[in-house]
Amino acid sequence: MNRVFVSLFLNLLISNLYSQGNSFEFKGQISLQSNVNFENDYKYFLGGRYLPELEYSKEIDSVSSITILSSANFSASKFFNALGKNLNYEDYDFYRLWIRYINKNIEYRLGLQKIDFGSALLIRPLQWFNQIDPRDPLGLTNGVYGFLIRYYFKDNSNIWFWSLLGNNERRGLDFLNSNKNKPEFGARFQKIIPNGEIAISYHYRKTTFDQLKLINPYQINPEQRIGLDAKWDLGIGLWFEASYIERMKKIGPYSNQGLFLVGSDYTFNIGNGLNLIGEHFINFLGEKNISEESSSISATSISYPISFIGSLNAFYYRQWKNNKNTFAVNYQHNFNKITAYLIATYNPRLNEESFFENEILNTFVGPSFQLLLTYNH
Repeated sequence: MNRVFVSLFLNLLISNLYSQGNSFEFKGQISLQSNVNFENDYKYFLGGRYLPELEYSKEIDSVSSITILSSANFSASKFFNALGKNLNYEDYDFYRLWIRYINKNIEYRLGLQKIDFGSALLIRPLQWFNQIDPRDPLGLTNGVYGFLIRYYFKDNSNIWFWSLLGNNERRGLDFLNSNKNKPEFGARFQKIIPNGEIAISYHYRKTTFDQLKLINPYQINPEQRIGLDAKWDLGIGLWFEASYIERMKKIGPYSNQGLFLVGSDYTFNIGNGLNLIGEHFINFLGEKNISEESSSISATSISYPISFIGSLNAFYYRQWKNNKNTFAVNYQHNFNKITAYLIATYNPRLNEESFFENEILNTFVGPSFQLLLTYNH
């Protein structure tokens, strides 16, 4: 799958390289991270990442254009302790690699891309295609290989169609992997309403049981899901997300799953403006229906801009069933060309109710302190 997209990308890029009306842009992000953790055997962490991005665009006429984007992810990290023991990791891969054609109010995009929708901000039942973690100030996430079509109506309502292939990573709140050799497909319709918007989404895929050790990991289980979300701006922001997931082959309480979330945010007229976000999430499970088991999570985020160059953010995450808590406090300071983040966190040991850690973000069990520096060119 990777070779197909790379070959297509290079052929289209070369064929349009010397035509008129084109433009190139090269940019990137360099990040350096250091971390001290008090519960791991390797208490110290140093890491670096570089995300270079090359974008080619060509205007065909006044209403249509082609864009080709390629981005890579180079990373290296080192874990070590006071006894001189260390672990080293290096990795590189594509971060984004897609081709987009826009004509008036329709968009076609093919390749390794980010597909993201939904109304929630912290806990996201409709995070079907990425791994964004609210503790990550950079919001990094791997993409998915697929083909996406979006059509926009005159009132900005829109309809999406997509098909995916070659993806097997866990995403969002999923606990099963997709089978990368089987196609996935889905659609979404989003309607603009007074003071807000409402949408319905559908997705079908075939999963594997890699995460369930008691079940044959090579067995394929068809899965379909439907989602509903809406948000309103009524002076106070209000939203909800709901998702129902049906797995055709019974796997105990995970055969049927319902995810429901309500949230709100408001900016108080205190100083430079104190923004408060609150969300409550319920996870329903059952073999015959979704009323057999349930658990709930609450999350809160508070942010305050201290000045034009500095801001403070605090995040709290509570798992009510097992009484586990997650804390994160982040101070961001913008220098001339560098942004610095000083982060203090406490993460409990992971279980099925925790945010699924993405493959880019480095998080640690227990209390830890982190310094993150980023430079964008």
